[in-house]
Amino acid sequence: MRTRLYRNGVLEAEDVPATEISEYLRDEELVVWLDLGSPDEEGLALVADELGLHELAVEDAVDSRQRPKVDEYEGHCYLTAYSAVFHQDTFELTKAELGVFITDRAVVTVRPGEVFDIDEVVRRWDNQAHLAKNGVDFLVHGLLDHVVDSHFDVVEALDEHIEGLEDMVFAERPIDRDMQRRALTLRRSLVTLRRVVLPMQDVVTTVLRRATDPAMAPYFQDVYDHVLRVAEWTESLRELVATIRETQLSLQSNRLNMIMKKVTGWAAIIAVPTAITGFYGQNVPYPGFAAPWGFWTSTAVIVVVGGGLYLMFKRRDWL
Repeated sequence: MRTRLYRNGVLEAEDVPATEISEYLRDEELVVWLDLGSPDEEGLALVADELGLHELAVEDAVDSRQRPKVDEYEGHCYLTAYSAVFHQDTFELTKAELGVFITDRAVVTVRPGEVFDIDEVVRRWDNQAHLAKNGVDFLVHGLLDHVVDSHFDVVEALDEHIEGLEDMVFAERPIDRDMQRRALTLRRSLVTLRRVVLPMQDVVTTVLRRATDPAMAPYFQDVYDHVLRVAEWTESLRELVATIRETQLSLQSNRLNMIMKKVTGWAAIIAVPTAITGFYGQNVPYPGFAAPWGFWTSTAVIVVVGGGLYLMFKRRDWL
């Protein structure tokens, strides 16, 4: 467990025993942050008793895989959000869940699996220490700002890879298997990102409405603007990936049609000498049978008809 105590906007102490949190909260000048990491039910129940947390909120914290949301209870609320990390080598997206209990003077973070990078949030708080005087709103803003910035980094990286995917579609000799794998993986990553980004609009709106310090309103509004931009960007990229996939299938169909036209054209040309030699190969008398001029006549017919078909198909762009 990690703890921090802020008194009137100044960091006063760190790593105090979690069992003493309720004692510190009796001092109305203190604001407390408690990070539980990935707690068991017993440890979370202890903190719930200390802070008077609702049993449904505690149940949501124990049971991960919640959707991004804000549940409001008497005296506190419970917030769920997900940060995201994009892997450049596999084009896959990893999300990290964060649960936050928010009271008037305390913020308790729960990180199932401890994948969420809480150290980056702490650095963000330290870099914006001038806002610490805003108490709980300052702590919540740092958490949400980190989450939304991670979404922004992911969607920006996805945009770059999708631009490369566009270039691959119109390459002279596209690598179909690699392009298909990349397109499907990017689309799956976008779907995952969309699931964690779109509900964040309601989350930030609720937090903005609950903010008690007017000085923090512009900062929460800035986070909300970023959420809207990421959501719109994600939707546009999702549509773009679908368009690229449809374009790829259309190009494949066109290439197949061109190949079929060429094969059919050459088959028609080859059919001419086959038909003529087959006719002259009959074991019965015919004009020119057993005569040199019959051979030369059939050869001339093959050349003329075959050449005529070739020129006609070439003019129609079938060959």
